[in-house]
Amino acid sequence: MDNATWLALTVTLTLVGAVLTWVAYRRRGLPSAMLVAGVTVLVPAAYLTRTLRMLTEVVDAVAGWATSLVLSPTVWAGIVMAGLGVLLIAGSRALAARGIGARRRGVPRGTTAATAPAAAPAGRERPRVGAGRKPEPAPAVDDELADIEALLKRRGIS
Repeated sequence: MDNATWLALTVTLTLVGAVLTWVAYRRRGLPSAMLVAGVTVLVPAAYLTRTLRMLTEVVDAVAGWATSLVLSPTVWAGIVMAGLGVLLIAGSRALAARGIGARRRGVPRGTTAATAPAAAPAGRERPRVGAGRKPEPAPAVDDELADIEALLKRRGIS
């Protein structure tokens, strides 16, 4: 588009914005009108900084990309491959979280699950060292605390 077309588009959008500003002021008040006026002023600012042209070029580029995306078999093959990659990664994480197919550490490569040494069952624990010993006696109690404890026992409070 030439410069006259851009100028006509800018003037048209600015006039529409001015009308909407007046309508917003009449219906909703000053804050709403100020908001619409701020957006209206951005249109000539975009024209003067040539941002309006840039925005239309960006829209054209995105539209061209979307059109080639929809109509190109090679692009669809790439999308399918990307989806397959994401599924493989997610599946790998899910299997690892469940412990399926993972080799145990310390098991040699040629060893199968049937010949691998069995792990201890989860419910059984090794006995603790010194489990047969008697518990240590309670530490000595102060005389004042012993008197209070004896008084509480006589009253039936423990």
